[in-house]
Amino acid sequence: MELGTRPPLDPAAGVEHPWLVPAHFRVPDTDDQRPPRGGGPVRRSGRDRAVDLTAVLSSLLGGLLLLGASQEVAQPPSEALVVLDLTAGVVGCLALWGRRRWPVGVAVALLVLSSFSNAVGVAALFALFTVAVHRRWPTVLAVSAVSAVSGSLFVVFRPDPDVSGLWMSLLAAVLTAGVVAWGMFVRARRQLVLSLVDRARRAERERDLRVEQARHTERTRIAREMHDVLAHRISLLGMHAGALEYRPDAPPEEVARAAGVIRASARQAMDDLREVIGVLRDDTDGTPAGRPQPTLADVPTLVEESRQAGMRVELTIDVPRDVAAPEVIGRTAYRVVQEALTNVRKHAGGTVAAVHLSGRPGPGLTVDVVNPPVVGAHAFGALPSAGTGLVGVGERVGLAGGTVEHGWTAEGRFRLRVWLPWAA
Repeated sequence: MELGTRPPLDPAAGVEHPWLVPAHFRVPDTDDQRPPRGGGPVRRSGRDRAVDLTAVLSSLLGGLLLLGASQEVAQPPSEALVVLDLTAGVVGCLALWGRRRWPVGVAVALLVLSSFSNAVGVAALFALFTVAVHRRWPTVLAVSAVSAVSGSLFVVFRPDPDVSGLWMSLLAAVLTAGVVAWGMFVRARRQLVLSLVDRARRAERERDLRVEQARHTERTRIAREMHDVLAHRISLLGMHAGALEYRPDAPPEEVARAAGVIRASARQAMDDLREVIGVLRDDTDGTPAGRPQPTLADVPTLVEESRQAGMRVELTIDVPRDVAAPEVIGRTAYRVVQEALTNVRKHAGGTVAAVHLSGRPGPGLTVDVVNPPVVGAHAFGALPSAGTGLVGVGERVGLAGGTVEHGWTAEGRFRLRVWLPWAA
């Protein structure tokens, strides 16, 4: 799982992962973790324990104040009822310590006790608030109904001569509605915070995925460049080395010239390989500086290099000189010609390769490379081939939005034809 091993968020299920909620979004009077329905253990932080202790002490103090106020009426309750009320209040307040683990059970029990006990009234409101925060609205509605029934029974069991039963029932209903509304507001706010945190984390994961995909794409492009460049250089090395092997009695000047070309090609191949390996080892987000990429204007230089290596190449270019081809089109055309000449050296050495480039903005650019089949065996032995040259050409041209055609013509020549789009 990305970004650590924490489980995914489920905002609709309530607050399940407190470590994802910023501290300034937390509500002091409620838990930051949804209580488990099975009554399992609940992890409590120091803040949670402080909140629970505050709730218990506040409920005890409020219950004692309500119990004391009940002694000031014209007809105070009996001593036995006072002792029962006080006992129920103490037990109910201490039960708040388990409201996180059993919110519904604690709330129902305290609401039942509040039907005759003044001292448990504040604790029952705390428990009702906990249910509103941590449970869905059907459960909250059911517990609220229990609260309404409990308030009605309190009016029956503990009537106040100075206040009518209607007003007491209305006050109980208002308190219940206010506590439930506050709890559901806190729940909705927490769900909103969690959804925003989840959205931010998803956006971060998507960003990391896009970065990784960009790196993979770049490394794939570098691998193609490595294949094209090194195959070209190594084929030149093979051709010159084969010439020296075929003509050991060549004049010293020709041998020296061929050896110089071999040394220069080997050095260029090593430079290309060093640059590619350096890029592959770079894991930073920055783009390493490299040599300028070839363009359509570099094709004549490529052909001349092949001619100096002993190949016979006929080059025809029918492209407007005053219009520069787009970078992608020019680089793709260059690599296509490079791969085509490499294949000719590998599979049809000694033949004449005809390279024809034509096109302009609008109709597009066409690269046509034709060569006849080799007659007899290669003079210097066939060079090894990975068999992926034309596959790489197809992938490269496909990325540029072009098309590739290759195969034997009716005249018995092998033809590689590539069309590349060139916007007007």
